[in-house]
Order: sequence, then C-alpha cells, then structure tokens
Amino acid sequence: MDRYTEIRSFVLIAEKGSFASAAMVEGVTPVVMGRRLDTLERRLGVRLMHRSTRGLTLTALGEQFIEPCRQLVRDFDITENSISAGSSTVRGHLVVSAPAAFGRSHVALHALAFRAIHRELKMSFNFTDSVVDLVREGYDMAIRIGEVLDPNYVAVPLFPNRRVVCGTPDYFERNGVPRTPEDLAQHNCLAFNLQGGQQRGWTFQRDGKLFAVRVDGDLSCNDGELLFDWVKQGVGIGWRSTWEIQAELKRGTLVTVLDEFAVVNYPIQAVYPQQRYLPAKIRHFIDYLKDVYNAPGYWEKPPAVRAST
Repeated sequence: MDRYTEIRSFVLIAEKGSFASAAMVEGVTPVVMGRRLDTLERRLGVRLMHRSTRGLTLTALGEQFIEPCRQLVRDFDITENSISAGSSTVRGHLVVSAPAAFGRSHVALHALAFRAIHRELKMSFNFTDSVVDLVREGYDMAIRIGEVLDPNYVAVPLFPNRRVVCGTPDYFERNGVPRTPEDLAQHNCLAFNLQGGQQRGWTFQRDGKLFAVRVDGDLSCNDGELLFDWVKQGVGIGWRSTWEIQAELKRGTLVTVLDEFAVVNYPIQAVYPQQRYLPAKIRHFIDYLKDVYNAPGYWEKPPAVRAST
C-alpha cells in the first residue's frame, strides 16, 4: 500500500469520524479503511486514533499529525488536477452529492451512460436532502437546486427552474383556489420539516421583493419524494420545483396556482469548491448533465426513456 493512500485515508477517517463514512467516500469497505489506518500507525510506531464504541477520536499525536496530512493531500490534489484539467481522458474517482429525489431520477440515472464513454472513471453517489460540506466531507461536486451563496464554491447553472405551488384539480375544486400567498393559511400545505419539527416557509416575490409565508398542514415530512406523492394523491398542496412536476402538468393531473408570485430564479446547478484547476472528471460530468437536461422534452419523459437519452 502506498504512503499517500494511507495518509489520505487517515485524513478521511478523522474528518468523517468513522470507518464506514470514510469508506463510502473511497468506495471501499470499512475493513479496508481500518487496515489502512493500522498500517500507517504500525509504520509510524504511534497510535493516531482512539477507537471506542462511541466512535473515533484523534490522539494527541494524531492532532499534531492531521494538519500536515491535510496540507499534503491538498497539495497532491492541486498538482494532480493541474495535469488532468488539460486532459481529454477522464479517470480517477468522482464523488457526487445531490438531493435525494433529484439524485435518483436525474443524476445516478445517467451514470451508466456516462461511464460507457469514460470507462476509466469510478463514481460514487450520496443522495441526501441535507446540504453537505463538500470539502470537509470529501465530495468532488454536488448538484444543488436554488441559489448558492457560499463564495468558496463555484456554481454552474445546468437548467432553469422555479418553485411553484401546485395541487390536483380535485383538491382545488373541493377547497378553492388561493389568490394570494396569504390565502395559504386556509389550505392544507404539505411542508418539508426540519430538525425539531420546524417547517420552512414558502418563498414568494411581490413587487420585486422576496418574502416568506409560514404554512401549516396535517402532514409534514423530511422526504421530498413522499411529500410529492401526497400532493399527487390530492391530500394537500405542495411547493415543488418545476423540474419535478412537468410530466404531471402535461397530463393535467396537477395544476399550479399563485404563479404570478413564484420566484423565477431557482436553478438546478452543479457546485464544486473553488480550485486553481478544474479536474477533467468534474468538467466532463457537468457538461454531460447540461447536455442531457437541455435536450428537447427531457423533463416530460418517463425515467426509462430519460436513462437512454
């Protein structure tokens, strides 16, 4: 095993706090990550991490060793990226984060076709509705929906998108159509919930200014896909992205309301950390997704057809 692999693995384990989380980034098993740390400790003749049932923590020597190791990994990546940025060959390991429902339907769905073109590339995906720290958690890039405000990240628009209020025709026939965002107080709004049970407000614009309206309903969830299923069943109304509802709008099974108050700019974007050289693996995957998403009729197609696009 080469020394760089041992050191990179040590950094990942320290940052993730567990062999399992670090192994997911590396695309190996937790046992392999444990062996890499054991090998490094044996070679150095010191204990770098305490292992217990509560997790992993750095020893005093590990605390001294971790920052030079982080810098070594950063320097190695910069040097490697400076070479790969100018190459047309895509290789290495691409680690991607994306929102859960979007990642399943519109990111991982295209992995096989992308790898058929770039056979030397290895890919790993993590789909979560939580916003991850790309640098700290070891991701090369992420797909984000909405504005990206962190100045340490580069955001590349992939496809325009809006957030709109929608529901079934039957729901609005039974409960009436809201005319202003404030009317949502009279409706069963199916909202995404956060830790502690707090619900996000739905954001609108009026006279060029953004404002949020707190909503409430008899069901909430931290799974956007489940919320969308409830909306489609006519249980209540939702605040959904236009990318998600195009097929239903075309069939007439969902309709939108309050469109004049919808926030126009809520784009689908590829995000990666600021860096001197952009690796070919990131650049090519972004270009590939951009071409796929902008193909005529893509968003109205069923998943099986999208995958073959």
